[in-house]
Amino acid sequence: MKLNGKAAAITGAASGIGLACARALLAEGARVVLIDRDSEKLSRLCSELGENAHPLVLDLFDGPAVSGMVPRIEDLVGPLDIFHANAGAYVGGPAAEGDPDAWDRMLNLNINAAFRCVNAVLPGMIARKSGDVLFTSSVAGVVPVVWEPIYTASKFAVQAFLHSTRRQVSQHGIRMGAVLPGPVVTALLDDWPKEKMEEALANGSLMQPEEVAAAVVFMLTRPKGVVIRDMVILPNSVDL
Repeated sequence: MKLNGKAAAITGAASGIGLACARALLAEGARVVLIDRDSEKLSRLCSELGENAHPLVLDLFDGPAVSGMVPRIEDLVGPLDIFHANAGAYVGGPAAEGDPDAWDRMLNLNINAAFRCVNAVLPGMIARKSGDVLFTSSVAGVVPVVWEPIYTASKFAVQAFLHSTRRQVSQHGIRMGAVLPGPVVTALLDDWPKEKMEEALANGSLMQPEEVAAAVVFMLTRPKGVVIRDMVILPNSVDL
């Protein structure tokens, strides 16, 4: 129960890495707000996860709603100790053949919505001189991946924002960091060809969301004066 009594909120929490992180934080004693736009799924999940799991239906493309989310979070769990900007989308493929409209939607979610979330939660943390802000980034945020240039660009933007902002708020007792996984079995890989997915599972080049969640718990439970600013997690068979 290393996070006993902590108040946390996670975006994109109805599936994948977000849901795995919610389960892990709950297991460590945190009170967790699961943020997603899927109201039915959120309601069902929170009833299964127990009394410390709270649903918050929110469309991250609705800027004013995101900017105004903190009072809604605090109504559920009180002042926020942990915020995890996890929600994201994926678009791969050659830049010359891509759909710029699909790029726009992904970039708005991976960059604009994530940054707006952090803008919303930081003032309260600054006032309380305490807090943890995490991003689900990607190994593509530090190593350009040739088959996903637009996704890579979005994660490089996350890394730049994270570390410049981290240096601004560290003086207020706030820690900021990113978990940077390689390929994880989530809905983001739904557009992978079936053959590629089966091959990756067979050769051990994909991770499970629970492995990312374990890293997140590790990051959050370091001594107060220590920050894990970047944690890269890769399947052992991936050569990067």
